[in-house]
Amino acid sequence: MLRTVWFEDGKVKLIDQTKLPQQEIIAQYDDYKEVARAIVDMEVRGAPAIGVTAALGIALGICKLVSLENLKKDFLTITETFAKTRPTAVNLFWAINRMRAVFEKEVNSDISHIKQSLLDEALKIAEEDILINQSIGNYGAKLLRDGETVLTHCNAGALATVAYGTALGVIRAAIAEGKNIKVIADETRPLLQGARLTCWELEKDGIDVTLITDSMAGYLMKEKKIDKVIVGADRIAANGDTANKIGTYSVAVLAKANNIPFYIAAPISTIDLSINDGSKIPIEQRNADEVRFIDGLLVAPKDVKVKNPAFDVTENELISGIITEKGVARAPYRQSIKKITGG
Repeated sequence: MLRTVWFEDGKVKLIDQTKLPQQEIIAQYDDYKEVARAIVDMEVRGAPAIGVTAALGIALGICKLVSLENLKKDFLTITETFAKTRPTAVNLFWAINRMRAVFEKEVNSDISHIKQSLLDEALKIAEEDILINQSIGNYGAKLLRDGETVLTHCNAGALATVAYGTALGVIRAAIAEGKNIKVIADETRPLLQGARLTCWELEKDGIDVTLITDSMAGYLMKEKKIDKVIVGADRIAANGDTANKIGTYSVAVLAKANNIPFYIAAPISTIDLSINDGSKIPIEQRNADEVRFIDGLLVAPKDVKVKNPAFDVTENELISGIITEKGVARAPYRQSIKKITGG
């Protein structure tokens, strides 16, 4: 099973996704600041993977301390460093809060116990992620019929999690049940996560995948070449409004216009009950050169003005269901999400 991030030999190790598909490089970090930079630079990305990487990075930072002096201050500095990396992905803050809870419980213990407790919690979060994704896959697989073609946007696969994936986990689970499922992957500008990452990992698994540009989705829907749409999520509001990679909203509108079911696949940790609706979800704004350049090649006037929001919000009325590890939430979402989360 493809694994995105792990802890080994006192280091956080991850697949450097900025190098895919040309190179498969394992990045290794023994400094928590470098782990945080790897999140910012999208060497690792995808809401679940970001959360796990942050947890491992926090454990790494504390494990490098040699004494209890200024421990609380150091812990705060480390967690704040990770909190500033990617503001939209709520799994990041969920993981930080889990690490914070362990620290506060063990803060009066000896330093070796604190270090081990934090590392154990980070490793637990990582292993839980795999089981959660497999459960999401099992629930989602029931929504797919043999012979269907699924459109996905960005990468919500093994590379966006510790392993297996959310949206792609649904596809993997359906195929494991013996269903013949084909995938169409949007390229996902500006950083081409669909082209570079989704196609790479699906081909690696021998899953039938076809790449299209983002602007082709509507045409294929109208031609009845797409049966379902399944995407991931970076944050889901209490009413079901969902933030995901920029372009997701456009796909959802097209799916609605063509009577195609549009599903979100995400763990419960991606649901933020503190946010009433999608208008309150913070949207990360990224560097303009991500749009001006493709793989280092300038494709626009070098000084042209650019807008580069990393995410957009899809309103709940466009969503057919939210697939979680506890089942599928459906409209009315405020009630079904409350029930499924126990919130």
